[in-house]
Amino acid sequence: MTQKNADNRDWHRADIVAALKKRGKSVRKFSVEAELSPNTLISTLQFKYPRGEKIIADALGLKPHEIWPSRYDENSVSHSV
Repeated sequence: MTQKNADNRDWHRADIVAALKKRGKSVRKFSVEAELSPNTLISTLQFKYPRGEKIIADALGLKPHEIWPSRYDENSVSHSV
C-alpha cells in the first residue's frame, strides 16, 4: 500500500509527509507543536531520532518500528547509533 524506500522496509518520506498532511498539518507544524525546532521532524524523515520518530508515529496512530523497521530490532527497540 505505501511506497517503500530503496531497502523495501521503511516508508518513503513522501508517504510520511502526505500522511501527516492528511491529518491537517505540515511536518513543520508537528515539530512546533512538540516544542521542537521547526525542522527537527523533517530531519527525522532522513536521520535516526527516536523522539521524533515517536512523535510522527503517534500522529499517524502507529508505532515507530512500523514506519522505520530498519531503525529497530526484532523487539521494536531502537538500534544504537
